[in-house]
Amino acid sequence: MVSCLHIKLNCFVCLFFPACGQRRLVGPPGGSRIVGGQEAPEGAWPWQVSIQVRAMHLCGGAVLSRLWVLTAAHCFNTSPYFRVVAGVSVLSAPGQHSQTRFVHSLKTHKSFDEATMNNDVALVRLSSPLHFNDHVQPICSVENVTHEFTLNLSHCFITGWGSTSYNGHLQEAEVEIIDTQICNLIDWYDGLITENMICAGLQSGSADSCQGDSGGPLQCYSEDEQRFYLVGVTSFGDECGRPQRPGVYARTSRFTAWLRKTQAGSLSAAHRGGRLPDTWWTEVAIYILCS
Repeated sequence: MVSCLHIKLNCFVCLFFPACGQRRLVGPPGGSRIVGGQEAPEGAWPWQVSIQVRAMHLCGGAVLSRLWVLTAAHCFNTSPYFRVVAGVSVLSAPGQHSQTRFVHSLKTHKSFDEATMNNDVALVRLSSPLHFNDHVQPICSVENVTHEFTLNLSHCFITGWGSTSYNGHLQEAEVEIIDTQICNLIDWYDGLITENMICAGLQSGSADSCQGDSGGPLQCYSEDEQRFYLVGVTSFGDECGRPQRPGVYARTSRFTAWLRKTQAGSLSAAHRGGRLPDTWWTEVAIYILCS
């Protein structure tokens, strides 16, 4: 993505942001639905990360940029010793493509309610920037609810390491977005789903967040833009694979302002301290163009 600002006469300052939501090693989704989930091909979900405590997998997350990962707030009520592993498919064998970072800081949503799971989002700032390659890439962010509707999203997937019965191999499953009115029916979630949440799964219950992780991404493909967008963050569900009990996700389009403010606040705090972060420039390439 390119953003340019006119500064004088025929000169512009242009910021070139890294591409997002693109899978270099796997083609676009299509064909038959993956019912019940399967092992994900290597490099299929390059924004998926494992958030770990003492080298043990705790939650999933999604890479937003070289320095920021989005996950669930409820993941962080235990140990303070976290690390983030990107570019990994099999947890027991991270391999040469994996990148490990410690956590510089953590920002949970100030209105997160552990009782209702409303506003279940958290931003993790990494200790040093990730290196983007075929195995590590950022996912695209939805600008707002209106943008979400105009993207022509299809082929939604959940990913994660899920149950230990999967032998530590990243799983993927295709799901459907389920209308909130249906999800709030008395024999479904009986009004528990707020405007900050979104339901996804199959009404049969054969695919839901059993194949994912708390904090892991619900990602949907835009046919128009040919890239994936982060639509939800895995929050909770009623057991696994039950009919009328789909996975429930924090709806990312409702948190755009919070995401921007939180990331900008981190940069502003560093600036007030007398300098910009050493890694601020890794987010963009900057060019001055004059004719």
